[in-house]
Formats: sequence, structure tokens, C-alpha cells
Amino acid sequence: MVGIGSAHLRTDEDPIIEVNNLVMEFPVANRAVVQAVSDVSFDVVQGETLGIVGESGCGKSTTAKAVVQMPKPTSGSVRYRDKELTTLSKQDLRRTRSDLQMIFQDPVSSLNPRRGIRDIISEGVEVWGTSGTWGEARITELMESVGIDPQYGDRKPFQFSGGQCQRISIARALALDPYVLISDEPVSALDVSVQAQILNLLEDLKQEHQLTMLFISHDLAVVRNISDRVMVMYLGRVAEVGDADSIFGNAAHPYTQALLAAIPGSGIEDDGSLSGELPSPSNPPAGCRFHTRCPHATEVCTTTVPEFAQHGPDHWLACHHPQSTPVTLS
Repeated sequence: MVGIGSAHLRTDEDPIIEVNNLVMEFPVANRAVVQAVSDVSFDVVQGETLGIVGESGCGKSTTAKAVVQMPKPTSGSVRYRDKELTTLSKQDLRRTRSDLQMIFQDPVSSLNPRRGIRDIISEGVEVWGTSGTWGEARITELMESVGIDPQYGDRKPFQFSGGQCQRISIARALALDPYVLISDEPVSALDVSVQAQILNLLEDLKQEHQLTMLFISHDLAVVRNISDRVMVMYLGRVAEVGDADSIFGNAAHPYTQALLAAIPGSGIEDDGSLSGELPSPSNPPAGCRFHTRCPHATEVCTTTVPEFAQHGPDHWLACHHPQSTPVTLS
């Protein structure tokens, strides 16, 4: 089931990002409210990649944007190092955002069509005046590191392919030497062959620049290849979170199992639960939000929101009826 709680937050490590009880709501017509993110908590430690997965509309992109306050959450806490981002002044938040850079889903529309790509990449440096860190020579080096020939620096984005535009977006994000890179579906709009190139590039740059990453995707195969930990979301809440090998090798949440079964050649039997209609986020089901599609749901699932319980050394889920036996830890 999908639920609430913060028992899965780590206490033995100092996270670079810690999100507690995050809520994002948006008003719509007839005074209705879309509950895009409801009471989500997670943490990310220095140097790791957290993959956030789920169906379209589950709230994963909204969660990622809320980390950088785009827009500010309805309620909840977002801490970056020792800073509470939700209470920072506009000026302090702008300066902090240079540490938290985003790569967006559509690489072409995220770039200014009227500017040359060298200007696009170096714009952040011009704004914040960090020329001592990234001078012209370093910008050239950065372009080369993402596979863009600096001699084409005056060309506009429309003169490049989608994959090249995504490389330009990555270079722009790295120009301010961020500590955290938030990648929102960075390869979903690209051909499979180009996806592999971009993923390999991100992994190489992560090591080179000692980055921490949030990687958002609906493609579990992609997430498995790049993530250290994985967080599975459904209809605005977290279902399961933990070490990538444990999530993919011993998924215990019915929703996670259904997602894995949808991967061709996974060897997991598809129970058909994802073929049902996704509930409206403006009127989500009571109790566990997955109970309307879950083959294991009982009465308690319709009335009681499950809380996180430990299922392994680094494996947590919110479910009244987990589909494998939890590990007993000493």
C-alpha cells in the first residue's frame, strides 16, 4: 500500500537533502484541490543517486521541483545541508539554488531559442559572477566534456539534435559547480541509443564532479542502471524505498511488483492491477491509495493509511499486506 511516516529516514548518516512531510496542492475549478504530493518524506546522502519512479501523474516531478521551491510547497520541510529552504528569503533562496541545478525533460524547449549555446551555458556564471571558477577556458572544457564542439558555440539550439540539446542542458546545469543535480526525465524524449549515451555521460560527470543526484523517471530499467537507492511513488505518496538491488531483486509492495511485471522479459507475472483506472488526484481514495487497483486489498486498506515499516537492511515499504517476508534485524 502507499502510505506515510518517516521511519525510513536514515539516522546514521548526515543527509545533504532531507524532506519531511512534503505536501503540494494546486487549486483547480469548482474549488477542488489536486493533491499532487501528500506527506512525502525522503533523504539523500552526499554522493548517492536516488531514483524516483512511478506512473505518469504520481507526483515524482512535482516532488523534485518542490525541493528547489519551484513552486514553494504547500507545507512540509525541505532541508539542504543546514538550511531550511522553505523559510529562506527570496535572495538567499536564489543563491542556494546555484547548488541545486535541474535538467528538464524536454531539452529543446528548456533552452532559449534566441541565444547561442555558449551564452546559454555561461549565463549562470554571468549572473553570479563566479568567473574565477568558470572562465572562458573552463566553459570550453565543459562543452568538450559533454561532447559539444566549442567551435559551434554561436549556434542556436534549433541547430542541434535532441540528444545534443540535452548535453547542452547538462553543461548549463554544471556551470555553477552544483552539489546536487536534479534530473527530471532527462532521457524520456530521446532515442534509445541516445539515452544510453546521456546516461553514461551523467554517470561519468557524477564521478568527476562528485555530484549527488535525484533522477526522476517512469522507466524502471533506466533507473536500475543509474540509481543507488530507489523511491517508488503512487498517486502522491511513497510506496517503497530502499537500496536499488533490494527493490529490484526483492520488491515487496504490490505496486512495485506490478511496475516490474510491466517490463518486457522481467519474468514477473502481470496481475493486471495497473490496467485499472488511476484515481483522480483531486479525490484520492481513503486509506491506501492503491487499494482500488490492488489484488491483495482488504477492508483495512480502505480505511487506514499504512505507515512505513522496515523490510530489510535498507528496504522500507508502506503496505498492510507486503508480498514477501520482512527480514528480522538484530
